[in-house]
Amino acid sequence: MTENSPGPQEPPRQDPQDAYWRPQDTTRQEQPQQEQPAAKPDAQEVAREQAQWQPTHEVQRETPPESAGTDTPAHAWAAPQQQPQQVLFGSAVGGQQGQAGVYVPPSTTHTYPTPPPLGQASPPRRANGLVVGVAVLALIVGGGAGAIGGYLVSENNAASAPSSLDVPPPAANVSANAPDGTIEAVANKTLSSVVQLRTQSGEGSGFVIRQDGLVITNNHVIEQAVGGGTLKVVFQDGQTADATVIGRDPSSDLAVVQAKGVSGKTPVVLGRSDDLKVGQAVVAIGSPFELSGTVTSGIVSSLHRPTRAGGDNGSEATVMDAIQTDAAINPGNSGGPLVNMAGQVVGINSAIYSPNSSSRQQGGSVGIGFAIPIDQARRTADEIVKTGKATQTVLGVSVQTDQNGGARVSQVVQGGAAQAAGVAVGDVVTKLNDRRIDTSDALVAAVRSLAPGDKVTLTIGNGTKTVTATLGSQPVPN
Repeated sequence: MTENSPGPQEPPRQDPQDAYWRPQDTTRQEQPQQEQPAAKPDAQEVAREQAQWQPTHEVQRETPPESAGTDTPAHAWAAPQQQPQQVLFGSAVGGQQGQAGVYVPPSTTHTYPTPPPLGQASPPRRANGLVVGVAVLALIVGGGAGAIGGYLVSENNAASAPSSLDVPPPAANVSANAPDGTIEAVANKTLSSVVQLRTQSGEGSGFVIRQDGLVITNNHVIEQAVGGGTLKVVFQDGQTADATVIGRDPSSDLAVVQAKGVSGKTPVVLGRSDDLKVGQAVVAIGSPFELSGTVTSGIVSSLHRPTRAGGDNGSEATVMDAIQTDAAINPGNSGGPLVNMAGQVVGINSAIYSPNSSSRQQGGSVGIGFAIPIDQARRTADEIVKTGKATQTVLGVSVQTDQNGGARVSQVVQGGAAQAAGVAVGDVVTKLNDRRIDTSDALVAAVRSLAPGDKVTLTIGNGTKTVTATLGSQPVPN
């Protein structure tokens, strides 16, 4: 047996733990109560017994350098003292021998006695063996006695000990009205209006805006059904109906579909998104991973977050001015409503940030989800319902992100709003009204959050130039 870093040697201690390192003193063994104590041997007997314990072969053991070559009997019977290592920030501290707290491997060995070989007399161990045997017997008997005693106590106290199982369940909550402003109240008000949409390639969510089954959803939820694909709407009560696409806007990732042959459905209440506050509580409802009617809650994490959504290629045509929320949104939630605590729809859940996802493997919620503001969605949906088409708000420029921040104009459309305002190629837009523009996506999202005909003030560069433009429009191709 080898140990590291022994300290200074010391005489044998009368410690039961040191018995491993030196011969047992048979005169101090405890005797069982059933036997008479052994007579104390005289000095000659002790000397003969110690002589029988002299080692016949040696076991190598490391000792410190200062004890090299000193195999004295006193040291041979002493237990080593181990010097602990000093640990600093999880690592052993290095250093030279003699420094405090530094471990130095020993370079010499020391011998320890081994038990006598077979054929030689050994010290009496009967007392020690009996002590162990009695101890084991005591554990067995004690355990059994404890179990019996515990059983008797349990049996005696069964009638008087209190138990939750003896208490009758509380009265059932028969009230159908949850307190206003709670998640339960929002769910009760909105769930019946949320639907699941199924195509031949996947599924998503939507919400009813008219009793005859008119539904708003994301364009990317239903785009596989355009041009002859199948589309079904599954309502919260289990009714399933075929549906057709009324119109869609890929640039804002919105679509309106009509369920066939239904009536009496409950439409949602549309709120507004221009007065949302960061930290405001919201609820997301939808069908994540085909689990219809799923309710999650969170807060508005941020506002006016430029986000690309609705397409696999991440093109500029799908940039939206998103509401960011930490309410759990997963694949299948797309197109479902984001609701305030008054039960009003303030956004349409459309995208999530999922760093570990790929084109073949969808990711899950990491607490960063995005929704289209309902003010923008309402205007686009209204155009689709009334005309079958949507119009897109435009400034009349093509832009790229400038390396110093802002949106650099790379092209100006002839006859567009930007040209009429005096915007030129090479100008860097850094603000739209009071909103800071850091990237090209930020400018696109800011423009699309507004309506055609709105007037905006554009700040160029460091603010030395400002222009006022009246935003235009263009039809969105289906």
